[in-house]
Amino acid sequence: MKPSATARRSFLRGVLGAGTVAATAGFTAETARAATPPSTVTDPLARLSAVPFYGAHQAGILPAPQRQAATIAFDVTADNRGELTDLLQAITSRIAFLTAGGTPPPVGVTGPPSDSGILGPVVVPDGLTVTVGVGAALFDGRYDLAGRKPAHLTPMKMFPNDDLDAAQCDGDVSLLLAAGDSDTILHALRDITRHTEGAMQVRWRIDGFSSAPRPSGTPRNLMGFKDGIANPDTADAAQMDRLVWAAPGAAGPGAAAEPAWTAGGSYQVIRLIRMFVEFWDRVSVTEQERMFGRRRDNGAPLDANGEFDTPDYAADPAGAVIPLDSHIRLANPRTPQTADSRILRRAYNYDRGTDNVGDLDMGLIFTCYQQNPHRQFEAVQTRLIDEPLVDYISPFGGGYFFALPGVRGDDDYLGRTMLA
Repeated sequence: MKPSATARRSFLRGVLGAGTVAATAGFTAETARAATPPSTVTDPLARLSAVPFYGAHQAGILPAPQRQAATIAFDVTADNRGELTDLLQAITSRIAFLTAGGTPPPVGVTGPPSDSGILGPVVVPDGLTVTVGVGAALFDGRYDLAGRKPAHLTPMKMFPNDDLDAAQCDGDVSLLLAAGDSDTILHALRDITRHTEGAMQVRWRIDGFSSAPRPSGTPRNLMGFKDGIANPDTADAAQMDRLVWAAPGAAGPGAAAEPAWTAGGSYQVIRLIRMFVEFWDRVSVTEQERMFGRRRDNGAPLDANGEFDTPDYAADPAGAVIPLDSHIRLANPRTPQTADSRILRRAYNYDRGTDNVGDLDMGLIFTCYQQNPHRQFEAVQTRLIDEPLVDYISPFGGGYFFALPGVRGDDDYLGRTMLA
C-alpha cells in the first residue's frame, strides 16, 4: 500500500527536525562521528573491522563478496524533489553510523528505543557495506531528473531464455547490504527502513551468502563450481577506470554523453537466477564440466591444471577440449575485440527453501559492475543465449541500477551531484 501524504510528511519532520540537514529521528552526522569508535568495540562477535565509508567510490563495489548479503529494491514514494533529497541524506546518515559502529543515543523512558537492539547495546561494524544504486524509473517526471539520467541506464532487458517476474524486477533505488553475519544485515536493513519510512517502500528483496572457499581459492556456486575466477584485477586502477567506473562525457556513435555527475559511480546489474538443482545433480560430472569449461574439483580450465590458468583457445579452435559453447568460452572469448566487455562479478548464492510444488528454490544473485552495461553485460549475455546451461537455470528477476558516486566528506551525501 502506498504511504499516505501524512506518513511522508511525518518522515520529513523526522529527517529535518530542528533545522538539521541529515538528522534522522535523533541521529545526525555528528552523532555518527561522536559514536563509540570501532576500535573500542569489544563485542566478541565483531569479527570484521569497519570498512571506511567516505571516498570517491562506494565502499562495497570492489571488495570480494562478504559472508552474508541482502539485496533490496525500493519504490520511492517521496512527494517531490525536496523529499527525495531528504531521503538520500537520511540513507547516507544511517550508513555512515552503521558502518562505523558505536553506541546508539539514549532515549526517554516513554519513547521507542533508538535502535532495534538485535546487536546488543553496541552496534558493531562487522565489515558492513551498503551499496546504493538508482534505477531508470527514478528519472521519470516525479523529481525533474529526466535530463540527468545516466546515459546507459534503462529498465532491465529480457533475454530469450529469461522468465522475468515484473514484481521482482527493477525499482527506483537498490541497496546491497553485505557483512560478516546475518544479524548485522538485518539490523542495518531495519535501521534504514525505519528512518526512511514514508519515503520509500520495499519492492523486492532477496538474501544471499558467499560460500567459504572449499578447499581454497574462489568460492563455489550452488552447482558446485567456482564462480568468478576470471574477474579483472581490482588493484589495477587503470583497468578499473576502463571497465568499472563511469566515464563522464564519453559517448559512442549516436549515444548520449555520460553526465558529469556520474564520476565515481558504476553501472550495477543484478540478475536473480534460479538453479534447477534436482535436475543438475543427476548430470554426470564430465557433462557438467563440459558445460562450464572448467573442472569441478579445482576450477581449472579443461585444458589446464590450475584455477587461475588461462585457457588456450587458439590451440583448441574446434573446441575438442573446451567446447565452443561452454560457459567460459562464450562469456569471455579472450579476443582483442571482447577485451573491453569484461565485467566485475560480485555474486551471492541464495536459498529460499521450497517453491509451491515442493521443489528446492535456490540459485544465484548475480551482481556485476561495469562502465557500460550495453557494451559489457549485455554483450556477454547475448553470447550466452542458448548455452547448454539454460536447461538448468532460469533468470526471474533483478534490475539495472547506477551505483552512485561515493560520499567524500561530512558535508556530502549520496546522490548530491545528481540532484545539484
